[in-house]
Amino acid sequence: MKTVYEGKTKSVLTDETSGEYFLFFKDSATGKDGKFDPGANTVGGSVSGKGKTALAISQYFFELIEKNGIPTHYLGADLDKCLMSVRKIDVPKLEFVLRYFTAGSMCRRFSMEPGLVFDPPYPEVTLKDDDEGDPLISERLCLMKKILREGEYQKCLDLLVRTGDVLRKEFKSMGLTLIDFKLEFGMDEDRNFCVADEITPDIWRVKDENGNIPDQIECAKMVLKKIERK
Repeated sequence: MKTVYEGKTKSVLTDETSGEYFLFFKDSATGKDGKFDPGANTVGGSVSGKGKTALAISQYFFELIEKNGIPTHYLGADLDKCLMSVRKIDVPKLEFVLRYFTAGSMCRRFSMEPGLVFDPPYPEVTLKDDDEGDPLISERLCLMKKILREGEYQKCLDLLVRTGDVLRKEFKSMGLTLIDFKLEFGMDEDRNFCVADEITPDIWRVKDENGNIPDQIECAKMVLKKIERK
């Protein structure tokens, strides 16, 4: 296996013999100042078994959204090896965020109290660049920087909203409320877009029936138990 890309919580690998691509899920978790936080840009620590749990959750949600007609890069998973088989795609350095309630950086940036409702949901797109602090980026800038072509920004936003509808419905069945989430999208050689990367508590915030917002480690344990009961 050759490492193509080394991320904070995952690595992209390729089998140089077969040409297959994989994501390796690590036990590391994002956070800052001793606290785990899915919105952080730094690794906050390591938790034994996190990678396997994250892969199991990703497997469940990728298969779920594909059943709902949303294309993904997912091909299969080997839980024991923490490897997810994926299609070869190009992933623009963008993160697409959909917010149903104010939380996290939204509150800090705009001095807003947490828990305010966005109706309709509020989308944001950021440039995936840790050195620049993941700044917000508009469609116009994506075109100027040649990250995307005309119309592709909106195509990704449409996929974001469709995916959010599936996630909200599923979380509701688990007694959870989706606060916000972020996705990455990739494209094949014909520039057909699909949901990429992962779908785990590292990319969402939820609150339980008591209004508590668990960090990604506790959320993963809780969601995995609910999945195993289904």
